[in-house]
Amino acid sequence: MTPVIAGLGSALPDTVEQQVLWDDFFRDHFGGRPLARRLFAAAGVRRRNTVANPIKEDLSGWSTAARMRRFDEEAPPLGHRAVAAALADAGVDAGEIGLLTVASCTGYGTPGLDIKLVDSLGLRPDLRRLFVGHMGCYAALPALGSVADFVTAQHRAAVLLCVELTSLHIQPPTDDPQQIVSHALFGDAAVAAVLHPRRTGRLTLVDLAAFTDTSVRAHMTWEITDLGFRMGLSPRVPDVLACHVGAVVGDLLARNGLRRGDVLGWAVHPGGPRILDTVERTLGLPPEALWPSREVLAEHGNCSSATLLLVVEELLSGGHLEAGGHVVALAFGPGLTLYAALLRAG
Repeated sequence: MTPVIAGLGSALPDTVEQQVLWDDFFRDHFGGRPLARRLFAAAGVRRRNTVANPIKEDLSGWSTAARMRRFDEEAPPLGHRAVAAALADAGVDAGEIGLLTVASCTGYGTPGLDIKLVDSLGLRPDLRRLFVGHMGCYAALPALGSVADFVTAQHRAAVLLCVELTSLHIQPPTDDPQQIVSHALFGDAAVAAVLHPRRTGRLTLVDLAAFTDTSVRAHMTWEITDLGFRMGLSPRVPDVLACHVGAVVGDLLARNGLRRGDVLGWAVHPGGPRILDTVERTLGLPPEALWPSREVLAEHGNCSSATLLLVVEELLSGGHLEAGGHVVALAFGPGLTLYAALLRAG
């Protein structure tokens, strides 16, 4: 039995243009520094979605406790909308779901989002629940693997929900380039996937691979501070990925009897333009191969763990995948960690 992704659904908060964010808030926030202006212009982002638009409300001085209370207000309705859309897309009733897995690195509390969704969605009281926390941008893939294992072992449908509200973690003014880059890139989103043991689905999860280079674990960090969560993002991250991504993808394909030319679609986490350029160059991909990732980056920014499922949605909406065609999904995050998934179109 091979679990299939039978449905996808997303929910996005209000949209704000990148240029408006710069003109009306971040230019003053970063003291009009030319470096900040250049980094915002080079981020590859046209617009983002945000529950906390800094033009209307500046959270940069809020305590972490206040930010978590705001997460508790904003995340449940977004998560509800995303899961409801995924269930409808799959044609699956809420009562069929045996496991709800929630992934997030931007908000915590107990009773958590998973428990609130049991009530709002009408899920079963004997539902199993799993929370995947603080793994960062790659969390969707290990979470997807755990959900798939449940579906295979228990012969029951399951839901994965990724909710990230990065706008709640805006930091005080700084001249740190790493902070400027993160503030130029990140947006908010909730995306859900329904996995089913028997339905015909859009994608089948074939295999999953992981690689962590702990020697460079300081290159990407997500630190809990008294003023929210603070991103650390070394400019050397693309260079490290270039050392490993070819081998990880090559091994994943080889053990499934495939070569790189057999892959019809690529769903790559758009951590930023340099990340995408590095993957494209290292794997020898044509420019059009990463259009779903570049489009998601432009329209939504980097939404941490929710981004990869947005890219999968974008890839599927293009209608270019033939039945039986293979897709490789790639995501990167703290560790420094690389996850890869092999999927097959239904």
